[in-house]
Amino acid sequence: MRIEEANDLLKPGYLPFEAGYKRYEDGLLSVAARSTLANITGKMVEWWFTYIQNTEQYALWHQKDHVFSDWIGERGTGKYIGGTHIAHERLGGDEIHKLKINFLDPSDILDVSKFEELGITAIYGRIGIEGVPGYAAKVVHFVRDTPYGSEMRSRFWLGCFEGNDLENNRETRLKVYPDEIGAGLCKHCHEEMSNFNLFLIDLYEKETGNVVKRHSLAEII
Repeated sequence: MRIEEANDLLKPGYLPFEAGYKRYEDGLLSVAARSTLANITGKMVEWWFTYIQNTEQYALWHQKDHVFSDWIGERGTGKYIGGTHIAHERLGGDEIHKLKINFLDPSDILDVSKFEELGITAIYGRIGIEGVPGYAAKVVHFVRDTPYGSEMRSRFWLGCFEGNDLENNRETRLKVYPDEIGAGLCKHCHEEMSNFNLFLIDLYEKETGNVVKRHSLAEII
């Protein structure tokens, strides 16, 4: 899907393209990943984005791929929209990408009036290179609560250039984002989000004092 079609994520069920990468005729590279999060709600995922700051915390999320983390903006206030995450990470390969991720209000691309009714949480932002003006991509992590916890459906749009000299055309997009970036990002995102199952519940309980309900298989089915 294109970013203009992001509200399709609000539809029940699933879309034809839920995992993998796709190249559009204008060169835009779209990446999709889906992860099942047992006993983890969208509220807990959103809390994580208000919490994460340093490299030690970031490594919890992916010990191999996450190399360095810092934060520009408010921390410890429960706010993350408007802040910028500095993230040095591998994206499915050996190269370390030094990124900046500026978080934006999801209402910019999604009908947030339906979130409460549908049990939706969304994390939205734009991605650039640390130390380089402007941005080159956009991302939304769309979390839908389920009887067992939630599911994360991530969408990346690689080749949304703004605030720099890059042209939004096919030639530039193919040069900046070759297909292997799409394949690597899909792999990394699925692993990263699935890793929430390994640590987020205990961390959330420890840091917030809230007790997370663990659902049994019998309760789910």
